[in-house]
Amino acid sequence: MHPTSHHPSIPPAHVNAEGQLAGFVHSFDTGAAVDGPGIRFTLFVSGCQFHCLYCHNPDTWHLHNGQLMTVDEVLKELKKYAHFLQFSGGLTISGGEPLMQADFVGEIFRRAKQELKLHTALDTQGFLAAHLPDDWFDSVDLVLLDIKQMNPEKHKTLTGQDLQPSLDFALRLSTMKKKMWIRYVLVPGYTDDPADIDALATFVDQLSGVERIDVLPFHKMGESKWLELNMDYRLSDVQPPAQQSIDWVTHKLTLPINSSITRCVKQS
Repeated sequence: MHPTSHHPSIPPAHVNAEGQLAGFVHSFDTGAAVDGPGIRFTLFVSGCQFHCLYCHNPDTWHLHNGQLMTVDEVLKELKKYAHFLQFSGGLTISGGEPLMQADFVGEIFRRAKQELKLHTALDTQGFLAAHLPDDWFDSVDLVLLDIKQMNPEKHKTLTGQDLQPSLDFALRLSTMKKKMWIRYVLVPGYTDDPADIDALATFVDQLSGVERIDVLPFHKMGESKWLELNMDYRLSDVQPPAQQSIDWVTHKLTLPINSSITRCVKQS
C-alpha cells in the first residue's frame, strides 16, 4: 500500500491507540441496489470537501462525525455477507468522499479483493485523485464518478469547489482503461441547462471505459437533516424534476454519441 499522508490535500491516515489503521465510518447498507452492479455492501465513510446544495447526507461532511473503526473491524462485518456478495454483487465504498480517507479505504479495497475475492466499486467525485498513484486504483474494479456540473462557475456555486479536478480524473481513468459509470444529479434550475447537458455528453464521448450514465433525479429526502443540523437548506423551494425533463435529459444522453455506452436513469 502506498501511504498518502504526505499529500497536503488528503488528511493523514488515522491510527488508533493500538497502532491499527482506522477510519471514520458513517454507516453500512447491506442490500444496496443502486451503487454498482448487483446487490452491494455499501460502506459510507465520513468526510467530504464538497458541500453540494442538494446533499442528502450533510452529516457526512465532517471527517470525525463518523464512528472510528479499524480495517479489521470493517472486514469482519463484510465477511458476514462475502459468500453472497461473491455471486450477487460486491463492495462499494461511498461517502462523504472516500478519497478523504485514502489509506483506510485503499486497504479495505485491497483486502476485499485479495481475501474475499469481491467486485469493488468506488463512488467518488475524484477531486483528490491527483494526489494518489495509479496503482492505488488496482483494487478498484469500477469507479462511479459523480460529475456535478459541466459549467465551472455553476459547479463552484453548487459544490463550493472547482470542476477541473473531476474532469482530469475522468480523463486519467480513461487512459488507465478503468471502467466507469458516470452519475449526474438532475436539479431544476441548477443542472438542467441544455448547454450543460450537451457539454456532458460531448465530454463523456471522448472517454473510454464508460459503461453507462446514470441520471439521478433531485429529491429533498435530506432536507430534514439540514434542518436538524441548523444548516441553511437553499433548495427548499426547488421541486424534483418533472418526468418530461428527466426524459429530455435522458434522450440527450442517449443520442448515438458512443454506441458502447449504456445510458439510463436510476430513480434515487
